[in-house]
Amino acid sequence: MSKGTKKYFKKKIIWFLITLVVAVLLNFFLPRLMRGPGTPMRFDPDIINAVNEKYGYSRGVGVTEQEGKTYIDADQWNVYYEQEGKALGKYKDRNDVSIIALVNKNISSEAMKTDEGLRAWCASYDAIEKDLGRDGGMLGELWHFIEHIFDGTFGKSTSTTRYPNTVASIISEGIVWTICLQIPAILLGWILGNVLGAVAAYKRKFWDKAVMPASLFISAIPAFGSAVILLVIFGVNLKWFPVNRAYDTGMIPAFTWKFISNVLWHYQLPFWSIVLIAIGGQAVGMRSMSIYELNADYVKYSRFLGIKDGKIVRYVFRNAMLPQVTGLAMSIGTSIGGALVAETIFSYPGLGMKMYTAISENDYNTVSGTALIITIMVLIAAFLLDIIYAFIDPRVKAAQFD
Repeated sequence: MSKGTKKYFKKKIIWFLITLVVAVLLNFFLPRLMRGPGTPMRFDPDIINAVNEKYGYSRGVGVTEQEGKTYIDADQWNVYYEQEGKALGKYKDRNDVSIIALVNKNISSEAMKTDEGLRAWCASYDAIEKDLGRDGGMLGELWHFIEHIFDGTFGKSTSTTRYPNTVASIISEGIVWTICLQIPAILLGWILGNVLGAVAAYKRKFWDKAVMPASLFISAIPAFGSAVILLVIFGVNLKWFPVNRAYDTGMIPAFTWKFISNVLWHYQLPFWSIVLIAIGGQAVGMRSMSIYELNADYVKYSRFLGIKDGKIVRYVFRNAMLPQVTGLAMSIGTSIGGALVAETIFSYPGLGMKMYTAISENDYNTVSGTALIITIMVLIAAFLLDIIYAFIDPRVKAAQFD
């Protein structure tokens, strides 16, 4: 390997690592900045008893005297609770919504009527908070997040139906479905789009007039639009294909023809909704590059020398394909977004559906982990295609020695 090639690879690896670090930080901070604090749950019985003994009996509306008991306004009671808690050295603002939901699931409202139940609630909150790494503030939680990236678990889910399962176990349930849906759809859309674009540029006339408007129209349709259109036409109206799930309810996954055929039947609508998104942009790009190459000087000179048109066209389309290879990385990124939308619309059990469920359940660990996996998939695809591009494009290879 030459010195220039090593330098080129080193530069690409450094930028890949920098982008990866930025992606990790964004995937951590953005969901948690949206989380926001909830209403503090003030259940410490020692503090409650101290407030009641010093200031009155209980919370109420307004400060009133009734049957010899003093009722304190709720806001004023909260002020007294914080004041007495700090005096006792026990005050803690327990207000993480996702942790509160987990604790309330395990401790009944009846148990909360006793001091023992209140102590159990506080102890459970503190234990879950520590387990999730949220007892050290945002920076402590970031360290906990990075630590669990390296051990491959991505932390624990905060969903009331999933805790204490790891995020990795949730992702593993959906990643195979997502890969099997996305990769074939992206590649097929890329191939079909480039073939249509090349034919439109070379044949012109009918192909150019028919393919180009259709490609432009298709590329303008948003991801959710193509999915909904296919769902309504072929799922609801014609009833050719199922409208949701990856296989029929009640079926047990098994390596049998009955199960595989059922999966393929459910596969059609989400698959073609992604393919349609990929075709349009690729066809437009390939047509433009092919027309540019067909009008290049080397093509005119080759024809002047009498070289067969078929041989010239092979070189033309090879050169026109080079930017499209790099564009494949971009199409993977955009198609992944489309696939997530398609999975949500069709209730397909991939990463998109896992993320949608996690967002609805305030499961920010799973949101971060899923988004990070998707980001890493796109980064790796872009990195590999960038490296491959250096070998197949002589211009890049020559630039390595500059």
